[in-house]
Amino acid sequence: MSAPKVFLSHASEDKERFVTKFAIRLREKGVDVWLDKWEMMPGDSLVDKIFEEGLKNAVAIIIILSNNSVTKPWVREELNSGVVSKLQKGTRIMPVVIDDCEIPEVLKTTLWETIKNLSKYDDSFDRILASIYGKTLKPELGSQPGYASAVLQNIDGLEAIDNLVLKTSCEYLVEHPDQPIDPKDIFGENSEAPPKSEILDSIDVLEDEGYVSVSRTMGGGPDHWGRTFQVTLFGFEEYCHAYFEEYGELIDKCAGLIVNSEPKTNYMLRDSLNIPLMMANHVIRVLEDGGYVKLSGVLSEQISVYDVSAKLRRALR
Repeated sequence: MSAPKVFLSHASEDKERFVTKFAIRLREKGVDVWLDKWEMMPGDSLVDKIFEEGLKNAVAIIIILSNNSVTKPWVREELNSGVVSKLQKGTRIMPVVIDDCEIPEVLKTTLWETIKNLSKYDDSFDRILASIYGKTLKPELGSQPGYASAVLQNIDGLEAIDNLVLKTSCEYLVEHPDQPIDPKDIFGENSEAPPKSEILDSIDVLEDEGYVSVSRTMGGGPDHWGRTFQVTLFGFEEYCHAYFEEYGELIDKCAGLIVNSEPKTNYMLRDSLNIPLMMANHVIRVLEDGGYVKLSGVLSEQISVYDVSAKLRRALR
């Protein structure tokens, strides 16, 4: 790859304080800078040197704008020629402003780089260099946070954040059956989780829609989220319908075991079907809610069925 050629337009008064050091710095980065003091020898034709060598094949024309240069007719002539060159072959015009000076009218629609400290301008230099090489300083795209890339099934009436909070909460319950959920336990240490404020708003929305029931508490430090919640029967049912394709078949299998097996407990369903205890608990409660079974009290997390309705037996025939 050949070195990019750049023409440096400036006022001679600015050479010592900025231009020469700037040009050297560009050359150190592989840029073939055309600077008159380096290129012109006694007896050379100004017109031939500048317009045949300096501007010819230049990928960029850097215009150093200062209180000195904006009044120079020769700089303005170079600028006018540069504009023509830009129109003819796409040469990039790059104004670099080093004084609080009036910007020439022809450059007012061109993005310029302002350097306020002539001894310290690393950020500006990096932007100029990137522009010469046609590169960008824009950081590469990283991976999306987990909550943005999570695969969510549609649940009518829920926005993505609410769907995610419900899904994550139900998955937590599968491992921790029937426990109240402290949101900081499942979201607080997760760097891929949505912002805390969004989670709390989502919990409130899920409560309003009947997916969770919430208990609020006061006080505490910055790690205190101010509430715990439980997923309702309706909330877990919606989760199951959305995320388990064979959920209807599971209900039928559980119903058949409850009618035909002993003992009729959540543990029996868990062991017979090799399903999480939370799923067995939920199915039994769904059947109870539909009037298909009656349950005895919970003893050591065991839920027992003591009565099976005729309509459940009939539904299985």
